[in-house]
Amino acid sequence: MAQIVGVRFKPVGKIYHFNPAGLEIKKNDLVVVETSRGIELGKVVVEKKEISPENINKPLKDVLRIATPDDLRIAEENRKKEKEAFDICLEKIKNHGLEMKLIEVEYAFDRSKILFYFSAEGRVDFRELVKDLATVFHTRIELRQIGIRDESKTLGAIGVCGRELCCAKFLGEFESVSIKMAKEQGLSLNPAKISGSCGRLMCCLKYEQETYEDLLKITPRQGAVVQTPDGKGVVEYVEILKGRVKVRIEDKSEAALSEYDVKDIKILKKPKNDDREEKIDEEALKTLEE
Repeated sequence: MAQIVGVRFKPVGKIYHFNPAGLEIKKNDLVVVETSRGIELGKVVVEKKEISPENINKPLKDVLRIATPDDLRIAEENRKKEKEAFDICLEKIKNHGLEMKLIEVEYAFDRSKILFYFSAEGRVDFRELVKDLATVFHTRIELRQIGIRDESKTLGAIGVCGRELCCAKFLGEFESVSIKMAKEQGLSLNPAKISGSCGRLMCCLKYEQETYEDLLKITPRQGAVVQTPDGKGVVEYVEILKGRVKVRIEDKSEAALSEYDVKDIKILKKPKNDDREEKIDEEALKTLEE
């Protein structure tokens, strides 16, 4: 078994594993580690524990040390420098007339480079901007274009639910979300109703998907022919979370619907494909998954 600690470099960022290297590290400790990007300061969010070596993707890098007062001073100075660099970069972008939106500036802990994160609708030729910034800061400059989801995660906002965006509040990583999830959960396929502040599918579609998938295995869909205690009929309404369906029974009044528990009926014939698919704007929905 291998010992690991989980470290985050941003308040709501991905968790990376490191070898504690014999150090007495506790949760919430600030530590200095070596990463592929150089020396970084991060916060321990997963206490020391043992995991199987096959669950480790890469050879673990060591935690170099628990952060010292000098390390914390450097980190604080870097935060101040980032604010200054942000304002300078904004001015340079304006001077160069570039169609890009600056999102965040990040100093490497050892100040070996500065990363400027931006969003843009298309490709941006920022070569002259990089040269200009390098002249000002006299260090390595990297500009990275990020997607609209990452932009929302970094800037934060209030979602359609009235609460802070999940990605900015607690989601360390984005999970795959698809139109299929919205269909299976019986949601409106109107892009305006299933997209978040970022203009992509809402991350919360993922939260209950496993439950819906399990329920759909035993719940007939609208239009299915079923056998009920009162005879054969066609499912007209489905309340999937309640495990109830309303059925129009053959040989009974057209207006009469009978309600049953899913466990009390048997599916005789599945319905044809959901005709909602023919009424939606497939191109508009496709952009939500990009």
